[in-house]
Amino acid sequence: MASSTMDSATIWLLIWTVNNIGITILNKMAFQQVNFKYPFFLSAVHMFCNYLGSLYIFRSLARSTSASSTSSAYSASAGISALLGTINRKQINAPGRKMIIAFSVIFSLNIAIGNLSLRYVSVNFNQVMRSLVPAITIAFGLALKKDISQRRQLAVIPVVIGVAMACFGDMSYTAVGFFVTVFCVILAALKVVASGEMLTGDLKLHPVDLLGHMAPLAMGQCLVLALFTGELGGIWGRREELNPFANFYPFFIVSLSGVFSFSLNICSLMANKLTSPLTLCIAANVKQVLIIAISTILFGTEISLLNGLGIIVVLVGSGRYSYVSLMEKTTAKASLRPVSALKDDADEEEGVALIAKV
Repeated sequence: MASSTMDSATIWLLIWTVNNIGITILNKMAFQQVNFKYPFFLSAVHMFCNYLGSLYIFRSLARSTSASSTSSAYSASAGISALLGTINRKQINAPGRKMIIAFSVIFSLNIAIGNLSLRYVSVNFNQVMRSLVPAITIAFGLALKKDISQRRQLAVIPVVIGVAMACFGDMSYTAVGFFVTVFCVILAALKVVASGEMLTGDLKLHPVDLLGHMAPLAMGQCLVLALFTGELGGIWGRREELNPFANFYPFFIVSLSGVFSFSLNICSLMANKLTSPLTLCIAANVKQVLIIAISTILFGTEISLLNGLGIIVVLVGSGRYSYVSLMEKTTAKASLRPVSALKDDADEEEGVALIAKV
């Protein structure tokens, strides 16, 4: 039994890693190889796929509870429950709806600006800059008068130094790309704080429930941005070129990117359930190395010696910060909660990160 669980955990970790790498590479391919340079519309596609996925999950659960449900419906429901745990669709009151609307704005902007960043900068630069998210999160925490240990503050210093080394010189980015990516990093940190409030605050929504409430709002917002930035007009002007019946490849890349964005959520949930937070921290750093290595080969990104050393410092520093953060959380919980509760809490916190990675 233990061997079977370990094998399942390994398989889901591999799928989770492939999803993480896949969505980053697919987005870059959409912009660079397919010339689908419409980041806001691409983000709307992601939200549409996430909404359809969450809708399918809730309808499958609803069918299993109806009087006329079949054995296959019960099997589907049992599989979803085993995979994602108990999911209850909560009724949201007026203050809760306002919170979800506000979060959807942060969420859609983060995804849209993140995709926009990939249009202007290399995948390597994007990944290195995203390593600053813990430092920005700490800055937000200090501004909000939160208690953040000196050990954790010191742990982000190598990351900041490594980012400076990695960005110096000839790594592929433009001035516009730099500022867009910095804005993306700030939004990512803000989203971590906001998603934690949605999942563990007063609402305590299940990640799939939050996705179901938030995804259609974020999709609408991304479509509005696509309209006002001229993306919809650009797509309409290229309707013959982008027609999937005439050229299936662009449609395939964009659609697959959307599917990966939802499957990443499911894989993250399953990986959370079967592994420890420390394992996920290590896997996240391995994933970052693989993304940089693969994107360097695929897109021919030039890396100087200083850039390469900076990337190594960032990766090691990120791993160190993850370890320090995890140890502090585990120590704090051990002093307040029974040992049996630690795994559930760790899973809940990793669920926050899950939503942040769509």
